Amino acid sequence: MLESVQTSQAEDRAAGVQPGNDSILPLDGAVVAALPPGMKVLSACRYGSSAWSLTARIHGETLEGTPSLFFMKYAGFQYAAGDASKAQLEGEFLAMSELYKTEPTMVPRPRAWGKFERQPPLTYFFLCNFVNFSDILPDPVHLGARLANLHKKSFSPTGKFGFHAPTYDGKLEQVIDWESSWTSFFGKLLAGVLRLDIETNGPWKELEASMERILELVIPKLIGALESDGRSVKPCLIHGDLWEGNMGTESETGNIFIFDSCAYYAHNEMELGIWRVEHHRMKDEAYKREYMLNFAASEPTDEWDDRNRLYSTKAKLMYSAHVPGTNVRNQAYEDLCYLVDKYAPGAKDGSHSDIAWLDL
Repeated sequence: MLESVQTSQAEDRAAGVQPGNDSILPLDGAVVAALPPGMKVLSACRYGSSAWSLTARIHGETLEGTPSLFFMKYAGFQYAAGDASKAQLEGEFLAMSELYKTEPTMVPRPRAWGKFERQPPLTYFFLCNFVNFSDILPDPVHLGARLANLHKKSFSPTGKFGFHAPTYDGKLEQVIDWESSWTSFFGKLLAGVLRLDIETNGPWKELEASMERILELVIPKLIGALESDGRSVKPCLIHGDLWEGNMGTESETGNIFIFDSCAYYAHNEMELGIWRVEHHRMKDEAYKREYMLNFAASEPTDEWDDRNRLYSTKAKLMYSAHVPGTNVRNQAYEDLCYLVDKYAPGAKDGSHSDIAWLDL
């Protein structure tokens, strides 16, 4: 979700990186055990960077002498209090596994998650196959077809919206308990994100009042229309945080892969809300257009853009909850006000003494 940050040498030393060469990583026994049977480890080194974890690439070799590469994310001691990193990395493993099960050609194969044998510090890891990506933006035509196919072929195991385990957007847990109604599910998800934003940035009376009207008046009308007059919404498996930093084009084949998922079953259009966020690079209308050529807009089609605006506020408020003082919070507020004015005219000046969304 967020741009990468560099970790300090002290953190590297705590993770076991060898002094004097902070790219070489002695591999924990639990990680070695999680590799495919017979895999010989040739080396492991720090690779890339992440906002909420450390990352590494592992070079291995099969019994037949075939080179193999793996990617590891590990965290615990410096990024999360208590066992939060455990839930974060378990959630990522389960989310990536669900995506891989649905569309294995689009997801680096998840291998394992677990806990380091070496303690302290208490550290957890997530392991998957390594894919070498270029730094170009994904091709809109290719991405639109692949992503729509993922959404179409997915099937909720409960027939409901949500996920069977907590998943984390960045470092923060989402409200994704199973719900039969998309209208109900989305309202609870959005209310949960605003709670996280307030914890980070403090109260904002106008924002909270706008959210109350969104939940009480706009969502039942705008999102509820998807589930009225004989219409229904199919729960589709979505990545959950699909900005350009969480997808890549394989250098050799040109195939698009997605990673760093916080997946859950949702209205498929929810996936595209983040492409409306100003500071991301995938704002070109070609991305939405190509996707919709492969997965038509839900009825009422004339409300598609307003749904997209509303869905984007989840991404904006989640970003704000990670980045104190960001102007993205103001952008989310402006979107909410626009939708209140359009779908609940006259409510903006009404009296609301109790912020009911706090109890959702």
